[in-house]
Formats: sequence, structure tokens, C-alpha cells
Amino acid sequence: MTTPSIPTVQPWWRYGHVWLVISGPLLVVIAAFVTAFIALRNPDPVIAEDYYRQGLEINQTLKDPTRSLAPAQQARNHAATPQDVPLKLKP
Repeated sequence: MTTPSIPTVQPWWRYGHVWLVISGPLLVVIAAFVTAFIALRNPDPVIAEDYYRQGLEINQTLKDPTRSLAPAQQARNHAATPQDVPLKLKP
């Protein structure tokens, strides 16, 4: 009779599926550190302390009935009019 051979046990890092399972969360952690680094390196600008008052002033200027809509109408009409481009005819 022959004796059955006992399979050799390899360490866990030798198996490919272990790295497949570990790589997903590891990439997320690395991406989080990169995002934190970018956020700390380039902070957003601080808004003005009187942002609410500035917003109210903008709303008042937009509601002003004396403002003319002529520039907007001119731009609309200019974009809608065709340009006089001569056609090149083949002889």
C-alpha cells in the first residue's frame, strides 16, 4: 500500500484570491488618504461674512424694472441670424 501524500500548506499571502479580497478595501483607504491630502493642501476659499446682505443686493438689482433687456435680446437675435457666407461652387 501507498501512503497518502499530505498537501503542503502555503502561507496566506501566497494565495491570489486573498489579494483580490484585500485589494478592494485597500484601494478605498488609499483613495481616502489621497482625497484628504488634496483637501488639506487646497482648501476652499472662505465666503464673505456678509454673504446674505450681498445676496439680497443682487436680488434687488435683478428686480430693478429700469434695467433694460436690450443686451440679451441683441445677443439672442445675433445668434439666430444667419451670416452671409458666400457658397463656393465647383466649376
